Amino acid sequence: MTGHSAGDTSGVLGLPPPDHSLSPHTGYSRAHWEAAADGLLRAAWRWATPGGALLDLPGRPSRSGTRSDGLEGYARTFLAAAFRTAGGNGADPAGLLERYADGLAAGTRTPGREDAESWPLIRDYTTAGQPMVESASVALGLRLTRPWLWDRLEDATREGAEEWLRGALRHTPAPNNWYLFPFSVAGFLESVGRGDAQTRAAVERGLELLEGWWRGQGWYADGEGRAFDHYNGWALHLYPLLHAHLAGDEALSARYGPRLRAHLSGFSLMFGGDGAPLHFGRSLTYRFAACAAVGLGALTGHTPLSPGVSRRLLSGALHYFLDRGAVDADGLLTLGWHGPHDATLQTYSGPASPYWASKGFVALLVPPGDPLWTAPEEPAPSEGADRALALAAPGLLLQSTGDDGLVRLHNHGSDTVRPWQGEVFEEEDPLYARFAYSTATGPTARDNPPDNHLALQLPAQSGRPGRPGRPGAWSVRRRVHPLGAGSAADGAWGWAASWHRPVFPAHAPAPPSLRVESVTVVRGRWEVRVHRVLGAPAGTRIRLTGWAADEDLATELIPLHGLTPTDPLRAPHGTAYARWVRVPAAEGELDGTGVCAAAAALGGSDGDAAPPRVSVTEGTEALEIAWGDGGGRVRVTFDPPTAVAVRAD
Repeated sequence: MTGHSAGDTSGVLGLPPPDHSLSPHTGYSRAHWEAAADGLLRAAWRWATPGGALLDLPGRPSRSGTRSDGLEGYARTFLAAAFRTAGGNGADPAGLLERYADGLAAGTRTPGREDAESWPLIRDYTTAGQPMVESASVALGLRLTRPWLWDRLEDATREGAEEWLRGALRHTPAPNNWYLFPFSVAGFLESVGRGDAQTRAAVERGLELLEGWWRGQGWYADGEGRAFDHYNGWALHLYPLLHAHLAGDEALSARYGPRLRAHLSGFSLMFGGDGAPLHFGRSLTYRFAACAAVGLGALTGHTPLSPGVSRRLLSGALHYFLDRGAVDADGLLTLGWHGPHDATLQTYSGPASPYWASKGFVALLVPPGDPLWTAPEEPAPSEGADRALALAAPGLLLQSTGDDGLVRLHNHGSDTVRPWQGEVFEEEDPLYARFAYSTATGPTARDNPPDNHLALQLPAQSGRPGRPGRPGAWSVRRRVHPLGAGSAADGAWGWAASWHRPVFPAHAPAPPSLRVESVTVVRGRWEVRVHRVLGAPAGTRIRLTGWAADEDLATELIPLHGLTPTDPLRAPHGTAYARWVRVPAAEGELDGTGVCAAAAALGGSDGDAAPPRVSVTEGTEALEIAWGDGGGRVRVTFDPPTAVAVRAD
């Protein structure tokens, strides 16, 4: 499997020797989690200001500026320290709580001043909003450590901290998971007897919006639109259910607990056999925060997973990143995926942003004697039989192969296009716009050929006299409209479908009737990608691409209908997994049917089953897939303009 190990990090973080008797897959126990938290905190505190209010970690600043970045360093590491201390019933071996108390006092004494310690004020998200994000970590840290920190503070410090935190209640969050930040601040203030009408309004507003974002099957949209990604686990489930758990609110737990259980039923398949989460969606530099929902499920009891499977996923993710350069020689988390990787980042990412990985340490709230820590590790869901699982609510299709532990996600429902943005031309977001993602590949960078993609090129425009026309630009995929998804009861095969309107630059407008219907059908390691283009002018070209990988990982793209293979496309900027990759591609000119199909595969060996075959009926009413392993046939029926039907024969 592709991966570039940076060597053993146990010395840098002070991890104990592996325990393979208890944890045969990862070697990690609770002691490893505690040591990892201690090591990361120890390294980060070397960069604290004299009063401890800001942790100015090295690296390029974010768009919010260095003072906000320093607050981010304090707040996000405080969250890890809080999970560590509360989970150990007050144990604070490094004596960090006193330093966090001093930093809280220094930061909130005169907030907004341009001195050495003062925190920036919390304002609207449109002006200087990042401190609102960090207020949630500060509030949750204070709530978790109340007996050992908050209750021992001087009154003046408590008053200053409350006044700063209330800035989150008075200003406007971004229209998405940000509303859970003032929710978390309000929950803390109420827990220490400082609640009022303002805090009640923030809690009610957050919960009301959450209901509007609920889509079922364990998934929330992140605000208006159809953004589904790791924010479901490390934000949209974490904040409300952890609040309910800490408050002892049985009614809220009864509402949000079953939703987390449903989420984990599918989400647990999104980790590869090597522990890697799916490389999909934004903010991936938070890394093992992706396992926060697993730890929350073990803490609250709202999980379908056995303790051994839960710890396998938790420790697998932590081990995966610590073994691949996520921590540098100084013990600091880097900006990237394995090691530093600019293409993984967003403009809001700063040197301390990776420390939202602290959310993964929520598992430390589970007591040491709980089966989560004492039961033997069991295989992850991706390490069993080959499996296909459709998640119709978010429009996602998961596909795993047990022999190599690879997991693929086929995206027919998630994008970051807000309802008011329309289908105007903008650069695609590589972390959402592709048709497929995995735990071991891509996506390629914005300025390289896109992997797992479909693009159209309209016919050449007429040139000026004496000068021929030239082909137009290739289209991009922006808004994704799901058409359905399903999988066999035994997980042997599955499908997902969507449509999108190809978008071109303003100088190359497309016909208003142009539309692409897309279906992915999977079985084993094979996937068949079927596309039907409607409303395209004669002479329109189509290009499909497959999985981007280096020579260490096998990948195939086999044209089945309406396409011919081309030379692989160069992607010299590589991916988060490889420095230089090639992207398999196939092209063709659309005929009267508008249908094309290709088989793609990631991983596997020469002994695998033959690729599938397809046949297309006259008039393109249906396309039939015959699996190369003798696993029967699947029939894809187009029913324009709103749906496709997929069934096995």
